[in-house]
Amino acid sequence: MTYTSDGPIPGFHAVIPAGGAGTRLWPLSRSGHPKFLHDLTGSGRTLLQATVDRLTPLTEPGGVMVVTGERHVEAVRAQLPGVGADEVLAEPSPRDSMAAIGLAAAVLAARHGGDVVLGSFAADQVIHGASPFERAVREGVEAALADYVVTVGIAATHPATSFGYVHSGDSLDLDGAPSARHALGFTEKPDVVTAAAYLATGEYRWNAGMFLVRARVLLDHLAAQRPALHDGVRKLAAAWDTSERAQVLADVWPGLEKIAIDHAIAEPVAAAGGVAVVPGDFGWDDIGDFASLSALLAPLEANDDNARVLGDDASVVRLDSYGSLVVPSAGRMVAVLGLDDVVIVDTPDALLVTTRARAQQVKDVVQALRTQGRTDLL
Repeated sequence: MTYTSDGPIPGFHAVIPAGGAGTRLWPLSRSGHPKFLHDLTGSGRTLLQATVDRLTPLTEPGGVMVVTGERHVEAVRAQLPGVGADEVLAEPSPRDSMAAIGLAAAVLAARHGGDVVLGSFAADQVIHGASPFERAVREGVEAALADYVVTVGIAATHPATSFGYVHSGDSLDLDGAPSARHALGFTEKPDVVTAAAYLATGEYRWNAGMFLVRARVLLDHLAAQRPALHDGVRKLAAAWDTSERAQVLADVWPGLEKIAIDHAIAEPVAAAGGVAVVPGDFGWDDIGDFASLSALLAPLEANDDNARVLGDDASVVRLDSYGSLVVPSAGRMVAVLGLDDVVIVDTPDALLVTTRARAQQVKDVVQALRTQGRTDLL
């Protein structure tokens, strides 16, 4: 079946796992109010809202499902009034992406049948380029209908060491997905020499963690690879729309294996020839730290110091501070003098001062606070 190039995709459901605490964006992102609930680009829409905005036109009414933690359900529903209450699945505790996506697949299969195609898209990624994104999704659905597990490979712009890579092979020769290729395998965060060698071949792309697959195909692979996890999500799905949901969740959820879909499904199934990759030739960023956030924000007008502000520029004074990023969230003036490439995040209960070069290490601050027992700040 080949889809037209516009309008909703028949039988397609978008699943948005909305979890994680975004520890590298502390103190802006906290476990109680993680980064997907924030507007980090100055667009007026949170990352979660922007994700739903780009997926809604591709799904039929009621075709967007969000899987999130119990503590975030109220905020998610408030931000997404157009998403039905039954389409927000609450996890009692984090069990990583396989449990979340597996639960969504099992619930969708129970409600709509196993042949529906689900596409999993993280809630906290920034994407530029609606047309190439839509093209990748449409080709991904077509490949999924051929019973592949499909991933979207992002065009790599540099030999990044903080992303995983997917290796593209021969074409699938699908009329409705001319760009789809066999995925030969995945590599997790290679060193810079290896990453550069990958890019030189033209056969490798960044793995953004976007997957499209028929619900029954995903569940069949899960049954083969992780049978206990498969049985658990199937049991949950059978009770989900009944009065027994709470009890079954309490009994089953804590015992589910905590594992990412990449390790549980993508890697072993790729080794067996069951994974495809479609190119994602759109702008993409997972906003992994304040350095990447800074690069996404527009430079301040009438300034040549390459500075960025997320928030009210009137609350910031910069003097001789080239390349600074300031997030004034505490309602007070922030002044920066004589510090280049500095990152300052000012919130009512915590202040972070670091540099762009050390942005990845912010997670160490979070760990230090946890060690000190300061969970009130996390």
